[in-house]
Amino acid sequence: MDYPNIPGRSPNRREQAMDAPIVPGHDDEECGSTSISRTVNGSHAFTISGYSLAKGMGAGKFITSDVFTVGGYDWAIYFYPDGKNPEDSTTYVSVFIALASDGSDVRALFELTLVDQSGKGKHKVHSHFDRALQSGPYTLKYRGSMWGYKRFLRRAALETSDFIKDDCLVMHCTVGVVRTHTEGPKQYRIPIPPSDMGQRLKALLDSEVGCDIAFVVEDVDPLIFKAMILFIYTDEMPDLREITGSSSSGTLTNVVQHLLAAADRYNLERLKLLCESKLCQEITADTVATTLALAEQHQFGQLKAMCLKFAAHPTNLAVVMQSEGFRHLEESCPSLLSELLKAFVTVDDSSDRFSSKKRGSGSIYGLDTGPIVTGAEHRDIDGRRVRRRNLR
Repeated sequence: MDYPNIPGRSPNRREQAMDAPIVPGHDDEECGSTSISRTVNGSHAFTISGYSLAKGMGAGKFITSDVFTVGGYDWAIYFYPDGKNPEDSTTYVSVFIALASDGSDVRALFELTLVDQSGKGKHKVHSHFDRALQSGPYTLKYRGSMWGYKRFLRRAALETSDFIKDDCLVMHCTVGVVRTHTEGPKQYRIPIPPSDMGQRLKALLDSEVGCDIAFVVEDVDPLIFKAMILFIYTDEMPDLREITGSSSSGTLTNVVQHLLAAADRYNLERLKLLCESKLCQEITADTVATTLALAEQHQFGQLKAMCLKFAAHPTNLAVVMQSEGFRHLEESCPSLLSELLKAFVTVDDSSDRFSSKKRGSGSIYGLDTGPIVTGAEHRDIDGRRVRRRNLR
């Protein structure tokens, strides 16, 4: 980027950095600024009573309003009953807005309105605001500079119109002074760190400081209940590896399935979505049948659709049908078999978004997966006894 050659100006650090090579892996601080232009608007109503007595005062002679202030400058309305210039004498009335205070190169927009006093709303309006994009604001160079119209309206037309009532006319003037300023990065600010309230609440829960409440929970495994409480405190998916002390994908999937059922029972909608998303990400041929049964039982529509799509894929179906979860699926949810068959018939290999993962080493037992503890006999999430069955 080329910068103008300003006498006495030396390049700042930002400009020098523009010429330096960019080194990968280093942060490049960016900055920016914005130029903002707007108008500070104000209006003034000017009433001329006894209009007929003002005529004949001569060209270039005027009646002036009181001074009013807009945008830090004083302004006044000048009305010329016999015109501003001699050549327009008695033919036109002239109206101008003048800068009445000291100032130079004051940029502004103007609007002059001659009020229709009949109530019909047919005002005569000359507005600079409507054509600001065409010609830009008007610049007043010094005190006494004016903007307006030498031939604002023919005097004969004015005197036979509804603009005059009871020898009185009313004018509204609006001035919009242009103000421009530049906004850059705030040089003085106090950094605000991201919220860590969730982590502080979790630490308080883990420390058990001041703990005086004991929960008696039925039908929910203690580990699942702990995971649910951690979510309530932090609004985040808890670290299941930390809770279970296991890194086995089969065990973790088992826990997520139990946690999803608990979230549904206690109407924790966000936790339900987190669990559904986690199960979709970790879906395998070994776990899809139990997850599908869980989705059907608790009416998780999106999760069910994903499971059907994965299980129906030709490369997955044979492995899925050999899993222990599928055996129980046949007994507990026979209606899902017809849906699975339909999905298999209509599946489009080219649009499939899932691929079969390496079959896990753990087995899943029961409709809602087996319990977190191991043993020959288990209970599922709803308390039903489920025995392990060996494949023949």
